[in-house]
Amino acid sequence: MIPLKDNIPSSRTPLITIGLILINVLVYLNQLTLPPRAAVRFVYLYGLIPVEISQGQLLVPHPVPLYGTILTSMVVHGGLFHLAGNMLYLWIFGDNVEDRLGRVRYLLFYLLSGVGAAATQILSDPHSQIPVGASGAISGVLGAYLLLYPHARVVTLVFFGWFIRLIEIRALFVLGFWILVQLASGLLTWGAQVGGVAWFAHIGGFVAGLVMVIPLRRREAQSEWEGRAL
Repeated sequence: MIPLKDNIPSSRTPLITIGLILINVLVYLNQLTLPPRAAVRFVYLYGLIPVEISQGQLLVPHPVPLYGTILTSMVVHGGLFHLAGNMLYLWIFGDNVEDRLGRVRYLLFYLLSGVGAAATQILSDPHSQIPVGASGAISGVLGAYLLLYPHARVVTLVFFGWFIRLIEIRALFVLGFWILVQLASGLLTWGAQVGGVAWFAHIGGFVAGLVMVIPLRRREAQSEWEGRAL
């Protein structure tokens, strides 16, 4: 399932979400200007390497301090499809979470979701040398959206074999299916130094988003659409 858009209008321009998307895209465009080996090295230099944090020392010299990679990893992508998928999810779901939290709290929430994602990945495999990128922070946005807008309608591209349809599905099912895939994939690959997907960072970010959005959300009355959706 690939979500394309939701049915919740934002009450104001989502400046933080737009800014985060622009930063991620610009960083990736910078990667594209590098030779292939240097582009791979870029991911390892600015991505989060769990073993470095767990052991408290760098494997190779970095242009940022050891714990600075927790922050820089939030704008690192391993490829075009990784970037495109993350930015699509952030664009669809981030504006509404920003709307509900307010810009300053939303930015704080986003960064803390990334920290929660990094901590989860490190705890799940402290000896891993596979870099962790931006997906964890974005997973936090998905967790927050699921809690705030479970009944929102999401236009979703569904395909199974030759079956391809555009269907409106409640966010509860779209994002519930997404986190189930992350859980299953994480458990099946736990401890395996293969692939390049930090499944537990996705899970940790999602859970962090679910938990943190409760105290951070504004105590405003729910918008009219929610009553209609029910």
